[in-house]
Amino acid sequence: MDYSDLKNIIKDKERIIFGNEIDKKYLTDGLNLDYGDADALVFAENTKEIAEVIKFANENSIPVTPRGAGSCLTGATIPNKKGIILDLSKMNKILEIDEENLLVTVEPGVLLKEVQKYVEEKGLFYPPDPGEKASTIGGNISTNAGGMRAVKYGVTRDYVRELEVVTGNGELITVGSKTIKNSSGLDVKNLIIGSEGTLGVITKAVLKLIPKPKHTVSILISFDSLEYGINSVSRIIKSSANPTAIEFMERNIVQNSERYLNLKLPSGRGNAYLILTFDGEEDEIVSNYTKAKEAAINSGALEF
Repeated sequence: MDYSDLKNIIKDKERIIFGNEIDKKYLTDGLNLDYGDADALVFAENTKEIAEVIKFANENSIPVTPRGAGSCLTGATIPNKKGIILDLSKMNKILEIDEENLLVTVEPGVLLKEVQKYVEEKGLFYPPDPGEKASTIGGNISTNAGGMRAVKYGVTRDYVRELEVVTGNGELITVGSKTIKNSSGLDVKNLIIGSEGTLGVITKAVLKLIPKPKHTVSILISFDSLEYGINSVSRIIKSSANPTAIEFMERNIVQNSERYLNLKLPSGRGNAYLILTFDGEEDEIVSNYTKAKEAAINSGALEF
């Protein structure tokens, strides 16, 4: 297959790389364990280029692997059938913020941490919080990323209002709506979220924001056994304590953390631990902490 026609789409020669000249880091994911192969690597800078690349690939039956930061751990960014890697990292702008309606419009290559920092400076909050803050918004949407704050706030799907997408034949479509209520046609937006690029390439997203919580606190709870710690989670949730995040750790993880951070964590007893995070108004946090504490004690907690 002759890929030279891509040069008619991508005019800047430094934004298109062929065959053996492609750096290995673009052939793998965040684990760096498995590597694929590709015939061309394209760095798109706008929606028009993406549409033309996809149209070219469709007409020539060439597989396309969309790529953001390449931070995923599931192999989604590995090109296992060669073809074209479509890198979106240069489409990294925050296009618009609507503070009145609590919306922000971004390109797919903007990093999660940059969006969160930008909106928090304006007193707003984008809750999805996957482990890798250097992941892209496009990647988060394509994998429906969650994170520990999903306990209270949900996952990426819950914060996507509208998407601009290039479909497999190069057509540009808009799905979803900036409004909450939208009953016009099939819910294509939610099919695209989590589809890992198989249904199209996201070129723009409108995300929902909420007011930034005024306070955030975390507590460490110890338990004598793993069973007590795990069983306490459902009791805490049923207590209406409404934690922002719940993280479970075994004793060896805590000990390793103490050595790495060169500090002693508050609890010296226990074989299992929960870290609970609460956010909101001060009285709300106190109320939720009290509920969680009672539920944890009834589940065999040793220390707070």
